[in-house]
Formats: sequence, C-alpha cells, structure tokens
Amino acid sequence: QVKLEESGGGSVQAGGSLRLSCAAPGNTNRNVCMGWFRQAPGKDREGVATINTVTGFSYSAASVKGRFTISQDNAKNTVYLQMNSLKPEDTAMYYCVLKSLGCYSDSWSSQYLFENWGQGTQVTVSS
Repeated sequence: QVKLEESGGGSVQAGGSLRLSCAAPGNTNRNVCMGWFRQAPGKDREGVATINTVTGFSYSAASVKGRFTISQDNAKNTVYLQMNSLKPEDTAMYYCVLKSLGCYSDSWSSQYLFENWGQGTQVTVSS
C-alpha cells in the first residue's frame, strides 16, 4: 500500500479555480498511474483525470475537458489537478488514486483497478 496525501480542496464560487495536490512520498515505482476520482452525494464514483507517470500522457472525463488539467512533478512524487471554470456540478469529494503499471485508454477510469486511495478532499462550488 502507498499512502497518498491530498490537499487543496475547499469552497469556491462558480467560475472560480482550485488546485488539488496529491503526494505519494512512499512510492518507489516509477511506472504508475495517478490521478483523481470524485463522488458527489447520491451519485456513483467517477474518474476525473489520470496521468501515466512515465509518459506523462493523461486521460480525463468529457465533463472536465478544457477546464481541468492534470500534471505531475516526478521529483516530488506529486500530481496536481488544476480546476478552472468550476461549476456547481463539480461539487464532490475528490479522491487521489494510484495504481501500478500505468494508465490505459480502456481502463483509466476503472476504479476497481486502483489499489491505493487517499482519504479524499472536499470541493464545494456554489452558484
């Protein structure tokens, strides 16, 4: 198990921005997939964005394309989720995730493949 340390959640008005960070200081595996899932009250958990830490290639949900950007700092074992133009429907608990062997187009949002999860950080967007 790899401990994931999340930060950066909070409350913001619609149209605002937030940046989430997720550090994995104990991770020694270079080839991993890291990213974010979210779950809103009464809704299923969904993949937001993930990044392959070797190639830097990323995947994201259609609902966040053009607004959210995932990036990484391999030296710090940290990934970031820059969230711009936030909408009330982005309100959710955001979870950092990590799995070994990278991300792939047919499985990047399959939550059951991710063996490491953070505690979650709340993002609330008011209208």
